[in-house]
Amino acid sequence: MLDFAAVTRKETTLFELCGQLTPNQLRDMTNEMIDTILDMIAECTDEDVMFEYRDSQAEDKVAASSDEVNMSWTLGHVIVHTTASGEEAAAVAAALARGVQPEGRSRYETPWQTIQTVGQCGQRLEESRRIRLASLGMWPDKPHVDNHITLSFLSGPVNAPARFCLGLLHESSHLEQIREIIRQAKVTHTE
Repeated sequence: MLDFAAVTRKETTLFELCGQLTPNQLRDMTNEMIDTILDMIAECTDEDVMFEYRDSQAEDKVAASSDEVNMSWTLGHVIVHTTASGEEAAAVAAALARGVQPEGRSRYETPWQTIQTVGQCGQRLEESRRIRLASLGMWPDKPHVDNHITLSFLSGPVNAPARFCLGLLHESSHLEQIREIIRQAKVTHTE
């Protein structure tokens, strides 16, 4: 899996790390990320999916309601959140690759309350894989890698491959949270 640590530490930019990646490389990275999460949840139960873990740092500045701002997330919530971000990144990247300057957000997040079983988590992950891989099929044979956008929270511009990787970076930043949810759920359910 691509190591985004240098980007997180601001030692390099996402463009410098990812700006020259090919659709085939992005396809491989997407499969690796989805497979990693599927492996992580393989031994989970439906009870684990609904478990609300203890997260003293919970803060969602863009929560749907004020009641959810400091709410600890369930496993299902994390999965719908990360997959929505990956799909948005893929959609925006496809536009950039085609030479289009995207405007606004391109995001839909499945209501987290509807994801209550391991089967639903797996289905959401596989659906996201299909959506993201399909978006790579929208790239022209010669993508417009010189087409850039600037995001306020990132250093430097991003092109299509870098924007696609932003979804993977975001997803990788939640892997430890997924591990911790599963760990706490297993401890709680064996007590």
